[in-house]
Amino acid sequence: MMKNTPHWAQMQERGIVWGMRFLLRVYLLFGRGVLQVFLYPVVVYYWLVNKTARAASQAYLTRVSAFAPALNLDGGLYCSYRHFISFANALIDKLAAWSGSITLAEVEYHGRDELLSLIRQGQGVLLLGSHLGNLEVCRVIAYLEDDIRVTVLVHTKHAEKFNRVLNQYNHSSRLNLIQVSEITAATSMLLSDKIEQGELVIIAADRTPVSNQQRVSEVDFLGARALFPQGPFILAALLKCPVYTLFCLKQQGKYMIYLDHFSETLKFPRKTRDQALRSTIQQYAGRLQEYCIKEPLQWFNFFDFWRV
Repeated sequence: MMKNTPHWAQMQERGIVWGMRFLLRVYLLFGRGVLQVFLYPVVVYYWLVNKTARAASQAYLTRVSAFAPALNLDGGLYCSYRHFISFANALIDKLAAWSGSITLAEVEYHGRDELLSLIRQGQGVLLLGSHLGNLEVCRVIAYLEDDIRVTVLVHTKHAEKFNRVLNQYNHSSRLNLIQVSEITAATSMLLSDKIEQGELVIIAADRTPVSNQQRVSEVDFLGARALFPQGPFILAALLKCPVYTLFCLKQQGKYMIYLDHFSETLKFPRKTRDQALRSTIQQYAGRLQEYCIKEPLQWFNFFDFWRV
């Protein structure tokens, strides 16, 4: 265990905004093939010099191989290298999503009709995402219907700059990023308004909060105990709306978006609050585990996820 590693939020991505702008331009001007010439060496260099991320990758792969031996993975350097190359390809997919280059024809949905039915009734929905697969590709959800609006909660400090860069290349106003370090009463009120207006709200539910480490629950995930945040589930209860899980995996060259019902509404009675929260978060962790086994190399949490 890498007990002395910093919290994931402290692992800042240097030059992320100007780098995103540069890579977007390369992608738009020259396409995926030329971008790989730029990106692959950078990712390989990152794999070589970033011992913490590489160790986290190997530890994760070792855990997956023990939990699901049929996957034929191990914690060796080659599998870790493949893990990082998968990450490089996911970055290119992010650029395609940010630029609006991904069309509905390139996406296959599972569970779309049920969600569309709710949206057409004017019902807002909370979607619990993760850092498995490529959440950015889910931008195309905004084009399921002409009037769908999507709000994504992100922890990055660069959310406003992301919005500006994205709007330079894709002028759609259907998707908005909101930066939050923790979920506050003000956040809940803002999102409640969006749910009442029939919008979709997406929040990742697999990383512990940036500033409040007490609001976590310890549950089983891939054969060991891991900490998951309580905030997204408390938010879901406050919003009093249907809750779905959202996963986007790259499978056989196609983007597969899985929309699965999680709960009509979440409720946490005061007397059994902690137990109910833990049970709900365990349910989410079990579903995340299920999809993680489908595409284990698309797990993009390069830190010690199991430190407890």
